Amino acid sequence: MIFVTVGTHEQPFNRLVKKVDDLVAQGNIKEKVVIQTGFSTYNATHCEAHKMMSFDEMQQALKDARIVITHGGPSSFIEALQFGKVPIVVPRREEYNEHVNDHQVDFTKLIEKRMNNIIPVYDVNQLFETIKNYDEISKNKNAGKSSNNNIFNRKLENIVNNLMEK
Repeated sequence: MIFVTVGTHEQPFNRLVKKVDDLVAQGNIKEKVVIQTGFSTYNATHCEAHKMMSFDEMQQALKDARIVITHGGPSSFIEALQFGKVPIVVPRREEYNEHVNDHQVDFTKLIEKRMNNIIPVYDVNQLFETIKNYDEISKNKNAGKSSNNNIFNRKLENIVNNLMEK
């Protein structure tokens, strides 16, 4: 399942919602897609769409998703990271009236450079290619099983186990 969330910002994010719906309609995405559409005005008809979701529903969708696609709001992609997912992040853009400025673009670029734990998509026309190659792309990211924290924890666990055996 692919879970898409656009957050609760009051400006629509039709560009992302429509692109995902089109990819499903064209048969490019064959798995189930659940979209939290927020204030978007585009009506997704090929996906399971919800304007808003409860906290529990969001948590379950994040847990169940194979891929999480989110806007560039930090709390949305941080939540995906907390569930061990490497989120595809499509930042909202001022030029499309999706936000008041391009801070999501700037923040996404910063996180990509410093943390390397998200997959940014700045052009929605590249979204399908990213979804198609998700497994390969996510292997090179610092999240989930490959995160520095998880690697450190596994190494520490091995050290402790070796000490306990002696």
